[in-house]
Amino acid sequence: MNPTSSAAARAALKSWSQKTSTPSRAFAILSLVNAGGAAAFAFGLADFLTRPAPWPLAAALAGLGLRAGASWWEARLASRHARRAVALVREDAVRALLGGQRGEHGAMGERLAAAVDEVEALDGYYRRYRPAEQDARLGPLIVAGFAALASPVAAAIMLATLVPFVAILALAGSAAAAASRRQFEALARLSGHFVDRIRALPLILAFEAQEREARRVALAAGEVSRRTLGVLRIAFISSAALEFFAALAVALVAVYCGFSLLGLLPFPALESLEFRTAFAALALAPEFYAPLRRLAGAYHERQVGEAAAARLTDLLNRRPAPALAAPALAGAPSVRLRGVRQDFGDLAIGPIDAEIPAGEITAILGPTGSGKSSLLALIAGLSSPSAGSVEISGLTPGAAVDPAQFCAWAGQAPVFLPMTILENLLAAAPGASRAEALRMLDHVGLSPALAARPSGVDTRLDERGSGLSGGERRRLALARALLKPAPLLILDEPTADLDPKAEAQVLDIIARAAGRRTVVAATHSERLAAMADHVVRLA
Repeated sequence: MNPTSSAAARAALKSWSQKTSTPSRAFAILSLVNAGGAAAFAFGLADFLTRPAPWPLAAALAGLGLRAGASWWEARLASRHARRAVALVREDAVRALLGGQRGEHGAMGERLAAAVDEVEALDGYYRRYRPAEQDARLGPLIVAGFAALASPVAAAIMLATLVPFVAILALAGSAAAAASRRQFEALARLSGHFVDRIRALPLILAFEAQEREARRVALAAGEVSRRTLGVLRIAFISSAALEFFAALAVALVAVYCGFSLLGLLPFPALESLEFRTAFAALALAPEFYAPLRRLAGAYHERQVGEAAAARLTDLLNRRPAPALAAPALAGAPSVRLRGVRQDFGDLAIGPIDAEIPAGEITAILGPTGSGKSSLLALIAGLSSPSAGSVEISGLTPGAAVDPAQFCAWAGQAPVFLPMTILENLLAAAPGASRAEALRMLDHVGLSPALAARPSGVDTRLDERGSGLSGGERRRLALARALLKPAPLLILDEPTADLDPKAEAQVLDIIARAAGRRTVVAATHSERLAAMADHVVRLA
């Protein structure tokens, strides 16, 4: 990560934290309470061992209680803050994905990985690293202050050993940052490669390229494994080194206190230690390094968080799609395809030249994997061609106009909203009434099947339409598209999974929709092809 992107990542992390009301002051207070509890335990236990009495023991137990309460409350605050920050960033990332340029090329899988995996990577930064960072800033100084009450020299030893400890932490952090960045890049490549190959699966099968693409995915997965092991290796080695120096620093305090009590110091004693003060200073020594060791354990979360924030910043700073105006289409539009080609890595469809007349039915025929669904997506403005142009009555969908304003779509694998059947229909046509939606369900032949259900049209669906048969899902998608007052109707396999009677009913509906609409349908149905006014064949 270069200095510019690193600074931008840190600024983004700070901004997201501020937007969710980071509890910095609360963390500082809890750090003071935690250190105070440690001091109460150390001095209380030292007094109890020197002069056994109830109150020193009570002070020691109270110190333990304070520390337990402070730790619990800090974990609770950190968890709540992390959830809020992650939710905020995820919302911004999804908004950036949905608001990007239509038809953008580039690996969608990489952007999805940023919106999912890398947003989740921020959880550790806010949940573990930020509290540890706050504690490491104040905790050692507060503990050193309490230790100085018992032994100023022991406190000075603690402060002096901070320099090598922090230096090792910085070196380990820079190595972990580079390894984390390489891991994220490898994961993004794998995600993008996998998603793009899933999208092009029909073409891969058509060209019998399964083994080649499987090898490429395996190579990308192996690269992720190697990068992940590299990150873990650095984390384990750096943790071991930090633990060693922390133990060595505690040992220095122990040696000084022990030799001072025994009168074996090789230099004149700078202070007079007794058992009580020596024990208290020695008991506080591990607590001095505890926040630093905790920071070292969470330091990897910082590097992961900054690497994720850098990639998320690129996603969030993408230029949003401009506001598109509704087209001024007078009636059903015509469609013209000029040398249209769509590339999918090593595979491609086209070039395609075709004229789709206004107000008529055009059937797109071709074997599986020939690109029928991809061509429909180009016409609908859901993607942009790699070469050539698509014009809707002289306008380019997705560039000059918003295709959602004039296009109704019924896809091959319909996706529904998590709401009732009726609400799914009305979501596509907010101006339609309940009566109009019910009539449309009757037109597509769904009324009898829905009437047999306990909740009827108020039956709730998930995004896959679970509970409906394949034919029922397609007819519901067709009803949703027909209910929308759009002059261009695009249908992907509208008669698949239908028996002959239901197919005839759907064909009649499509025929009646033509005239006031332009209908473009990708199909394998010979009956639909025979009924169409025009046929476009793909090889």
